[in-house]
Amino acid sequence: MDILADYHTHTIYSHGKGTIEDNVKVAISKNIKKIGISDHGYKHMTYGVKYDKIATMREEIDKLNEKYKEIEILLGMECNILDNKGNIDMDENISNMLDYVMAGYHFGSMPSSPKSLFNHTFNYLKFKNFTKEYNTNAVINAMKNNDIFIITHPGDKGDVYIEEVAKVAVKTNTYLEINSHHGYLNCEQLNLIKNIGVEFVIGSDAHRPEHIGNFEKAIKIAKEASIDFNRIKNIKL
Repeated sequence: MDILADYHTHTIYSHGKGTIEDNVKVAISKNIKKIGISDHGYKHMTYGVKYDKIATMREEIDKLNEKYKEIEILLGMECNILDNKGNIDMDENISNMLDYVMAGYHFGSMPSSPKSLFNHTFNYLKFKNFTKEYNTNAVINAMKNNDIFIITHPGDKGDVYIEEVAKVAVKTNTYLEINSHHGYLNCEQLNLIKNIGVEFVIGSDAHRPEHIGNFEKAIKIAKEASIDFNRIKNIKL
C-alpha cells in the first residue's frame, strides 16, 4: 500500500509533540507523497493553535517546501464545529493562508451559545437521545456553509445520524475520515453508508511524529466493512 497523503497531523502549535519539520522528516522516511499540518482550530479552549501563530506556520511551511522537494507540505487546520448552525472557527484572514480546511467536533471547543454548552455537557455524559439531532445538524450545516475538505472522525464524541451526514457529504464533495486514532468512522457506520456514494480519506491523527502514516487501524476497519478501496482517496493499493 502506498500512502499518497496524510492530511491529519498535529504539531507543537496545538497539542502535538513534534515540530512541523519533525512531521515532514518522518513522512519522507515513510515515502508519503504529501503531508498536511492540521493543528486544532483556535477556538479549542485548551489546545487550539494561537490565532497569531497561523501566519508563522504558513511562513515555516513555505520555507520547508523549498527545503524538501521530495514531498508536498500543506497547511490545513482541524477546525471546531461550534454549534448546530454549522459555525466553525474560521475567518477570511485564516482561510487565505490555508491549503485546506478540515472540521470536527471536540469537547473542548468554545460554546457559541448556552444551547451549545448544554449540548457539550450532554455529549460528555453520553445522553445520546438529547444530542444526536443537534450533532447531526451541526456537521451537516458545517458542510453546507463552509468549504470543508474533510469531516474528521464523524460520530466520535458526539453521535450523529451518519446516513444523513453522508448524503450531504456527497452533495458538497466533502470527504469523510476514517480516523486511525479514534476509530471513527467505525465498521458499523461504514456499513450504513458504503452504498450512498460518499468518498473517504484515512487520517493518522498523529500527535507524535512517529505516528505519521499509521493507517493500520483504519485499514482494518475498512476491510471489515468491505469498503471499495478505490473510494479511499489518499491511498493506493
